[in-house]
Amino acid sequence: MSDGDNSLIAHLMTLQKNKDRGALAALRKGLGKEPGTVPEMFEHVVSYVPRGASKEREDAYFLVASLFASYPDGCGHGDMGATFRAICTSVNSDSIEKRFVSLLKSHREELPEHLRHAIALAKSKDAPMDWDQLLNDLQYWDDASGSVQRRWARSFWYVRADGDADQKSEE
Repeated sequence: MSDGDNSLIAHLMTLQKNKDRGALAALRKGLGKEPGTVPEMFEHVVSYVPRGASKEREDAYFLVASLFASYPDGCGHGDMGATFRAICTSVNSDSIEKRFVSLLKSHREELPEHLRHAIALAKSKDAPMDWDQLLNDLQYWDDASGSVQRRWARSFWYVRADGDADQKSEE
């Protein structure tokens, strides 16, 4: 992960720590909009995007900033698979699994909508979010190997050799 990635998340966490409601509101304006099209967000995002970044990478910064602003209290560790796994401990896992599979199958242009719903669900269940990891993962979403999607799947469905689900409740 580059320094810019860490810097953006550190900046967002500082906004939350300082209870900068105006800045967080400006960032939330990006929810449901094409990443990078909401001028109110520029002040808090553009200086953290590495120079020469691809459009896809820049879009990831704007998307994560808007998502963070919608759930700034949810800082935790692990990827989205781990987040969905935590959600399964409190709700019907079949419906959560279907949502998770839809997210895994998403094309880049569909990610903002799927992630907006995923973050709203995580917030409603107080599930942890690793914003650094999400920012990093989104930048590699289109990798031909599908490494991000496979890692998320392992985090969600991983079962230890003894047959017990790691952190996943038995249904």
